[in-house]
Amino acid sequence: MAAEPKELRDDALNGLRLSTQLERVWRTPPGLLGALMSVDHKVVGRRYIVTAFAFLGLGGLLAVLMRIQLAGPEKTFLSADKYNQIFTMHGSTMMFLFAVPVMEAFAVYLVPLMVGTRNIAFPRLNAFSYWMFLFGGGFLWISFLFNVGPDVGWFSYVPLSNLQFTPSKRADVWAQMITFTEVAALAVAVEIIVTVFKLRAPGMTLDRIPLFVWAMLVTAFLVMFAMPSVMVASTSLILDRLVNTRFYDSSSGGHPLLWQHLFWFFGHPEVYIIFIPGTGMVSAILATFARRPVIGYPIVILSLIATGLLSFGLWVHHMFVTGLPQLGAGLFTASSMLIAVPSGLQIFCWLATLWDGRLVYRTPLLFVIGFILIFVLGGLSGVMVASVPIDTQVHDTYFVVAHFHYVLIGGAVFPLIGAVYYWFPKIAGRVLSERVGRWNFWLAFIGFNIAFFPMHILGLIGMPRRVYTYTADMDWAHLNLVSSAGALVFAVSFALLLVNVIYSLRKGELAGDNPWGASTLEWATSSPPPPQNFDRIPVVKHRDPLWADGESLPVVAGLSTDRREVLLTSLAEAEPQVREASPEPSIWPLLTAIATTIFFIGSIFTPWAVLWGTPPMAIALIGWFWPKGSKEDEA
Repeated sequence: MAAEPKELRDDALNGLRLSTQLERVWRTPPGLLGALMSVDHKVVGRRYIVTAFAFLGLGGLLAVLMRIQLAGPEKTFLSADKYNQIFTMHGSTMMFLFAVPVMEAFAVYLVPLMVGTRNIAFPRLNAFSYWMFLFGGGFLWISFLFNVGPDVGWFSYVPLSNLQFTPSKRADVWAQMITFTEVAALAVAVEIIVTVFKLRAPGMTLDRIPLFVWAMLVTAFLVMFAMPSVMVASTSLILDRLVNTRFYDSSSGGHPLLWQHLFWFFGHPEVYIIFIPGTGMVSAILATFARRPVIGYPIVILSLIATGLLSFGLWVHHMFVTGLPQLGAGLFTASSMLIAVPSGLQIFCWLATLWDGRLVYRTPLLFVIGFILIFVLGGLSGVMVASVPIDTQVHDTYFVVAHFHYVLIGGAVFPLIGAVYYWFPKIAGRVLSERVGRWNFWLAFIGFNIAFFPMHILGLIGMPRRVYTYTADMDWAHLNLVSSAGALVFAVSFALLLVNVIYSLRKGELAGDNPWGASTLEWATSSPPPPQNFDRIPVVKHRDPLWADGESLPVVAGLSTDRREVLLTSLAEAEPQVREASPEPSIWPLLTAIATTIFFIGSIFTPWAVLWGTPPMAIALIGWFWPKGSKEDEA
């Protein structure tokens, strides 16, 4: 009887032979079919990033159209109906198709590299999540192009969105787009949590996890607890509209305010789902360009956790004008102001790091400094609208529009653009142009403030939000014109970023493994990383391993080189526990996403879609999980 061939492990190979063997095992198959089957977190992460930025471009274009319409009184550039669709599409695209997905996209690409593993947990689920995100976004935008775009605001309040006041399919399109994107976001959240808890490199104890990874871990838990609420809300809305349930009909025992509670229980944590990853990016960039670790590492982590917990106690401050009891209004005023404390602690830690660091003024650091200035202004106006008397006066005015753009663009987009400049060399292998980057920053910083600061004043003098025009005697024209001019400058800054990316992909300076001299593990591998991320899994003995160990980073060996395999470690101390097979490329995530898409879209037209749409989904899932005799199944 012939003996079974002995498994080949990475301690038996070295150098080029080891790299070649691992690349053969971990690479994405060639050709179109191979691309559709890919489960490499870097491939999926890049697709997520590019798609999310494409939606940013579309959403930004809509913002420019709105600002042209509002640049002067009684303009007819857009009709009222088209304006309603455009401002709904702008908000929905930015919140559901750009802000959350792009943050998760960076996590999908970076977290496995930063924790020192070879792939994300549940890589096929990761591929499925991307296809769901793409199909959901495509569904929304194709509907818009056919004049069926939603027109009830990105919050889709009832009774405006119920069948009586919106008899077309526009509100259904919005509600089902929510289902698509939330399924995708929840899938990624599960992957991030399991990756951080079980796939960290040996020695990466909880107090050695990079701050960006901590931020994404907290964000993933927020997604897990917040997003089911909006899925319940949107599904109930579809049921009300399709099969005449009465969740939001007060004449039949329902209540319109139920919608607001469900929506804002998701909606306010959503702000922090967008903001907290930005803080992680700030911490990563700041440490590198201040040439020292961020001061107050435990304080920053506790602040992230506290922010996440407190974010679930604020939703009612969006409903102060609905007639709350005074005790309830007082409670939510206090909790809304309380959340400024952990955010303030982080800002003090960053300022102390800047103060004590040896600063290198490159483009990523400029965007971080811009973030601090803008976000502090947004935070101050946030404390103002948390107060019932002030909120009652400025509710539904442009003051609120100014506030949340200062928070969301200042708190998330500025760190994000800084992150693009910071991690582009790792992803593409080339450095973005520093000269163009500085122009990019100053145009963005100046354009943003010209666009949005006047909106504070417009709100204070009474301009309501969501109006498509105004009369000349309202005295709002000059400030609106200034705001529109600033919006154009802000848009030019993004065009410059796009030009910089396209130019640098072809002719940018080669990056090398660690062009910034950073300290975290993603910079320990080549730029761009190979399919297997690391030839051997690193061992972490310090919070900043590349600064502590330099070129002599210790490694652990013993993983298979014949099949895809990752190392599971313990939750707290990251001690090696067991070798685990990692799934191979598969077409089934894509087929399952197609079947789910047919099910979702069909269900807004007929309840029978639930019946005939289920078998294809079941078949796809059986195909996904059916044993195929591969090396993965033999493990």
